[in-house]
Amino acid sequence: MSSETVRLVVRAYRTMAYVTGTMLCILVFVGIPLQVWGNNLTVVKIVGTAHGILYIIYILVAFTMTRAVRMKMASPSTIIVLAAGTIPILTFVVERWVTHRYIDPVLGKAGSAPSEQPVLR
Repeated sequence: MSSETVRLVVRAYRTMAYVTGTMLCILVFVGIPLQVWGNNLTVVKIVGTAHGILYIIYILVAFTMTRAVRMKMASPSTIIVLAAGTIPILTFVVERWVTHRYIDPVLGKAGSAPSEQPVLR
């Protein structure tokens, strides 16, 4: 895989990790309390459906990323990455861990700056 392709896959993974994690946090910390204590199903229906669809996309993108950075197929690390979208806040923690442990070394070998995030102005 070319370094440009790896960077693209990593960017897609990071985006999906943050979007999926945010949706799950909204579902668990806003939607479920509203459902239980306020008898309001609106947030659970909308956000729950969105999270379900986004989690499927996350699984596909995360698996592609694990292949791009050469993580072992059925290793505990790969399973943790794929399951991170099911536990609130875990996608954020796992994304940082994967970046430091797997992504930075691969991007460093490819000659690109590791963990280089664009400056937003």
